[in-house]
Amino acid sequence: MGRAHTGLLVALIVGLALSISVSQIALGALAAWVLFARWTGRLPALRAPLLAPIAAFAAWSLVAALASERPFESVYASKSLLNLASLFVIASALPDARTARRFASWLFVALVGAAALAVVQVAACPAAEATASASTLAGQFLRKCARARGFYSIYMTLGGVLAMTVTAALPRLARVPAEVWWLGPAWIVGVAALGLTQVRGAWIGFAAGATAAVAGMGRRGFVAAAALVVLVPALVFGLPGVGARFRTIGDAADDTTRDRLAMLEAGRRLGIENPLTGVGPGQLKHAYARVAPPEAMRRSTSHLHNTPLQVVVERGVVGLVFWLWIFVAFLVRGVAILRKLPSDAAGDRALVLGSLAAIVTFLVAGLFEYNFGDAEVLLVAMALMALPFALGRARA
Repeated sequence: MGRAHTGLLVALIVGLALSISVSQIALGALAAWVLFARWTGRLPALRAPLLAPIAAFAAWSLVAALASERPFESVYASKSLLNLASLFVIASALPDARTARRFASWLFVALVGAAALAVVQVAACPAAEATASASTLAGQFLRKCARARGFYSIYMTLGGVLAMTVTAALPRLARVPAEVWWLGPAWIVGVAALGLTQVRGAWIGFAAGATAAVAGMGRRGFVAAAALVVLVPALVFGLPGVGARFRTIGDAADDTTRDRLAMLEAGRRLGIENPLTGVGPGQLKHAYARVAPPEAMRRSTSHLHNTPLQVVVERGVVGLVFWLWIFVAFLVRGVAILRKLPSDAAGDRALVLGSLAAIVTFLVAGLFEYNFGDAEVLLVAMALMALPFALGRARA
């Protein structure tokens, strides 16, 4: 499609792996390119998949913002809704199956590259913490490095991104033998970095997404399942700190677990108080202290570490229905696209199945972290969600 088109896609991928600012600038430029290419006839009709549920969710978010106690502040906080529009931009910018395949491979390589550096980050951490200056680039990279975070500000973001990335690649490992020679080692690096983030919610999301991917592979899924059974325990017990963190899953005595339970109770109280429109986007920070139970470890927070609960608290039950509509509609349409792909299109089928499984990972991980509100994680999810629509259009 031209150097400008390729360059913008590469810039977007680099931004998704390294910098939210770069990815947002690239998305804006890519949106302008898509509109210009459509106007000049270089692109077919623009794509707006899932427009109805996304528009409904966005509209109700603005209703909830205007109904809040601080409408101007809440409307401003709703600017994050623009991240959902990246689905339309990316789906339109992938006009054919070849471009969609290249985009998926480049995205995987970029994110695994960030994962490899995150492994180095943790490995170098003990010596670097005592000697590196925070004013240098190396010092910034090796700051707060006990848990892998890569180039993101926090390990939770890297965990959320990598959980989707390695899940999405599973079907390609099982169904596209020609790619195993490079996908296999890269996938192991990604899983190792995911373990080193020590983000338990991302681990649980990966387990759910991998199960969905294995279930969709048919007989080949047995091989993938056997590999997972061997590899995952090896990582759990072989990587520093991962085994101890794994054993705290579900432990009621764990401080983090107790704080999350307190957040669930606070969210329940706010949901009952404001069932229709909630407190408004971005307004939890003003209401949390009032409803936090005595056992809560913090008296102020901007999110509840649970995406469905956060949506209910900020936008009410109606907002939750519209939010669920987005992802249920994606899964239904994605499965329909997968069924229409010919059986000999192994690569395309693997990409679509990987995309579906990655969103399962995203949704399950969202039960333990407000990943819908993490721009970096959400943009990667939107990029993966665009793939089935791009491939479906190309086949049609």
